[in-house]
Amino acid sequence: MNNFWQDCLAQIKAMKLPPMIITNWFEPIELVRWDSERSDMVLEAPASKVQTIRATYLKTIQDVAVHLYGGQVKVTLQAVGALAGDVQTPAQPKGPSLEDIERRREETGLLPGLTFENYVNGNANQLAVAAAEHVATTMGMQYNPLYIYGGVGLGKTHLMQAIGHRYLDLHPKARVRCISAQDFISEYTTATRDSSSSRKALQIFDERYRNLDLLLIDDVQSFSGAKGSQAQFYRAFEALVPHNKQVVLTADTYTRNLKDIEQRLISRFSQGLSVAIEPPELEMRIAILLNKAKALGAALPEEVAMFIAKRLKSNVRELEGALQQVIAYQQFQPSAAKEITIDIAKHVLRDQFSVNNNLITIESIQKTVADYYNIKVAEMHSKRRPANIARPRQIAMYLTKELTQHSLPEIGANFGGRDHTTVMHAVRKITQERQGNAELNHEIHVLEQMIKG
Repeated sequence: MNNFWQDCLAQIKAMKLPPMIITNWFEPIELVRWDSERSDMVLEAPASKVQTIRATYLKTIQDVAVHLYGGQVKVTLQAVGALAGDVQTPAQPKGPSLEDIERRREETGLLPGLTFENYVNGNANQLAVAAAEHVATTMGMQYNPLYIYGGVGLGKTHLMQAIGHRYLDLHPKARVRCISAQDFISEYTTATRDSSSSRKALQIFDERYRNLDLLLIDDVQSFSGAKGSQAQFYRAFEALVPHNKQVVLTADTYTRNLKDIEQRLISRFSQGLSVAIEPPELEMRIAILLNKAKALGAALPEEVAMFIAKRLKSNVRELEGALQQVIAYQQFQPSAAKEITIDIAKHVLRDQFSVNNNLITIESIQKTVADYYNIKVAEMHSKRRPANIARPRQIAMYLTKELTQHSLPEIGANFGGRDHTTVMHAVRKITQERQGNAELNHEIHVLEQMIKG
């Protein structure tokens, strides 16, 4: 291993992180010393980048080094120009107490525990996590706004809050505000009402959002129809983003699918980076259950985690709720076994496991898809083939095949008497396209959740 760091860097590049992250934070790193006998690697980076790399990316470097070496590796990062081995950082002045820090974060709207360290990464959210970590350390310079979208219970709020926590770790005195769109509407409504007696109420509200370093808005789809709040948020947006103040947004759908929101806002939402969070794959669901059990102080065998994860697939919230039920039963039932077993999980979660796909009907799928794409249900049966109708019809056929036990001829018969080969073509077409089309893949995930209720 002549240059162990170059091997590590090649492995990091293979992780398919955004190119800007590789260029800005990994490629400037140089090897100072690699002692394979002592498994000790010393790296150096420009002084301006050292703090961010330590806070955000050093763990990734450590994990890759351990993987390549096949054992524990000590990784040390120092600023360029420091003497090899001289990695001590200057003593820091005494800062605020932990209690003061927690209180200030609560005042900004950030909740304890919703950090990157407690967030489980996987293929379903890899790009979103990488973008969030990048934004948290390079505020306003790129990816502004960052728009995170996905279905219910997939971890959008956690990821958004993690950005706030990391940013305050790096900039303790920064002005940060984390709020849901619904609470923003309520604040604006109150300020408008109070302004009837004093103009200061609206002025205070306006200044609160125009003078931030970081604004985090959750569930922006809730702005739908709230014209006054939309106008006020637009003012805040225009005061922040052009001045490199970061805005992070979450929503349940892609920007173009937002309903009853001004076009100028949708245009602004789309000007940065949009990243999707998809339902977690099996390995990620297992990891979520094991991590949550550990946080709750419960011993969850991996085979039980796998048993639950194979049966509950829709979102993180459902998984965590199921785990809470199992742990509570095991702790409070005198007759229950001391260890959590598959039999206990099967008994406690029997109602959730018994959800039958036969309860999903072709009619319910057709109505959900038609409503989502703003067409009439009758169009599912018609012979018309314009793109705005043919596409939703193919998606409805695909979902019917995926979510019900109906045969291809039965599906065709319920879509205007179409031949089974037409249904087969639709299923194959949507299956192939969703693999390379992130927006279509997200739309289908959303529709699946809506159909399953």
